[in-house]
Formats: sequence, C-alpha cells, structure tokens
Amino acid sequence: MFESVSALIDEHADLQEQLADPAVHADPARSRKINRRYSELSKILASHAAWTRAQDDLAAAKELAKEDEAFADEVPALEEELTEAEEKLRRLLVPRDPDDGRDVIMEIKGGEGGAESALFASDLLRMYLHYAESKGWKTELLERDESDLGGYKNVQVAIKGSSNDPAEGVWAHLKYEGGVHRVQRVPVTESQGRIHTSTTGVLVFPEVDEPEEVEISQNDIRVDVFRSSGPGGQSVNTTDSAVRITHVPTGIVVSMQNEKSQIQNREAAMRVLRARLLAKQQEELDAAASDARKSQIRTMDRSERIRTYNFPENRIADHRTGYKAYNLDHVMNGDLDSVIESCIQSDEEARLAELGDNA
Repeated sequence: MFESVSALIDEHADLQEQLADPAVHADPARSRKINRRYSELSKILASHAAWTRAQDDLAAAKELAKEDEAFADEVPALEEELTEAEEKLRRLLVPRDPDDGRDVIMEIKGGEGGAESALFASDLLRMYLHYAESKGWKTELLERDESDLGGYKNVQVAIKGSSNDPAEGVWAHLKYEGGVHRVQRVPVTESQGRIHTSTTGVLVFPEVDEPEEVEISQNDIRVDVFRSSGPGGQSVNTTDSAVRITHVPTGIVVSMQNEKSQIQNREAAMRVLRARLLAKQQEELDAAASDARKSQIRTMDRSERIRTYNFPENRIADHRTGYKAYNLDHVMNGDLDSVIESCIQSDEEARLAELGDNA
C-alpha cells in the first residue's frame, strides 16, 4: 500500500500547480474539488514524512546502540512511535468516499408512533442543529410539515461545512445517520405513564456542488403549484406558492412550501431533487460493481433500525457498531461526537480488512 505514495506525491505537486492558476479559481466547482483533494493529499504526505522520519530514527538508534548501549534504551520507544506512524499512514491511504467533502441535505420523517414520532422528529432536528453548531457548520431549513402538537411530520434541512479537508466534511460525518431511529419513552400524550416505542426515519443526501453536476432535462420533470398549508391542513397562504416537482424517469417527488415565493420554493425543490438523483446514481454504481468500495456501516436500506434512544435509562445504543453509552441527555443536546466516531472507526476497520483480504 505504501508504494502508492510516490504517485500521490506527484499528484499533490500537480494540484499545487493548478491552484496557482487564476483560471481554476474562476470555476468554483473545479476549485472546490481540487482544494478538497489537495487537502486530503497534504495530510497523507505529512503522515508519510512522519513515518519516514520514524524509520530513520529507529535505524539510527539501532546502529548507534552497537557502539553505545545507552542508545539501546531508546529503541523500544522508537519502535512504538514507528508502529503508530505506520498505522496512521495506513488508515489515511484507505480510499475515501469521494463525497466525504460534500455538504448534505437531511430529511427527518415521522414513522410509527403518530404524534410521538413527529415530536421525536423535532427532537432529532434540534440534536442535529446543535451538533452542526458545535462543528461550525451552517444550517438552512428548507421545508417543514408541522404536526398538531408541534412536532414534524417531515422536515428538511441543508447543512453546509467550511473545511476543504474531506475528513472534516459534513457528509463524512452525517452519512451514517440515514436509517430508522427508535425512541423509547413516555409520550406527552400518555396519561398512564407507560413507555412507548416509536420510530422516526432519517434520510441523508450529499448535496450537489453545482447544478451542472447533475443534468436534469426540463422534459423529464413535471412541476405542479398549489396553496401551502399548515398543521391540520389549514391554508397558510392565499397564493399558489407551494411547488411539487416530479422527476418522471425515476418517480422521485419533491414538495416545498416553506417560502412565500414560488420561485424560492422551486429553487429549494431542485436542490433536493439534484441531491436525491446524485445519491441514486451512486447507489446504482455501487450495485453494479461487485467489488465496489462501499461503506460497511452506512446502509442504503432506509428501513434498517440503526439506533435506539432509551430515555428512562438515559441510554443511547447504535446497533451497527455496538456502541452504547448512558449520556442520552447530552447526545440530544448535540454531543454526537462519540456516537459518530464509532461509525467512522468501524467503517475504517472494515475497509482496512477488505484491503487486506484483496491483497
């Protein structure tokens, strides 16, 4: 695996030359893509340099120890340092998900449990908004369909990062959140104090950097406009500002009514449609290639139950990684780092094992 670093060094130098070209920065999409790759390779090269230094230091200590036994005492620590540097470099050389540096569009939908499910959807939204804030990410509420008790039957939010490093990307962290989230607690509507189990679905899509990245023919979409409505179905707008876009070839339907302007709702709907089409294209590529590099943790099965939030026990459990902790109150306030890190580590270990098997 380490032999491939020489090619990455050449690629890094080539990208450095491209970034010095003003024409590259005149194309935002191209500039963003090059900067992401450059940042990723910079970390690999720095790690490779540290690994090389560790090798040289160990070799020098062993050579000097032949003449002076005092240097022999340094060998164990240098061997440990080399092992750590090698493991770090090995992990960095595992091919990344090409979408890791992208922003995301997240959709949270009520599931089994009726009003309680909608209320938990609101709680999950709050959790993700706090998590995004802790990461310095920006959020934009695209669409919401409120329930009678103040929860959400459906809510969509765009989350935008600020780092060029793919490892710090929004998709790199939130792609593992897609699936069914199960909650166990006493609903506000429960008069007997009994614990109920409800579910809420989360969908996460990498957002398209530029509209041209996913081509959508106007002949392939059907646009319907209608009057927006609020909880209970009551009208909240006197004009036909809500927009429903149907992508005829795939059957994907996106509705937006959050804004008072039909133009704004249409633009938001197209953003979501592009993100869904990009995700669909990637799913098809993964399915078509039997040896495709796919995440072992991030599932495309949106019906899979991935996590349980048990409020009476203050327990959070991820069913894919075996992660369990009793700090649910902190997690619901956005302290998701440990939960998501367990997914990232499990995915990396599976990818490393797969590379070893292929080798």
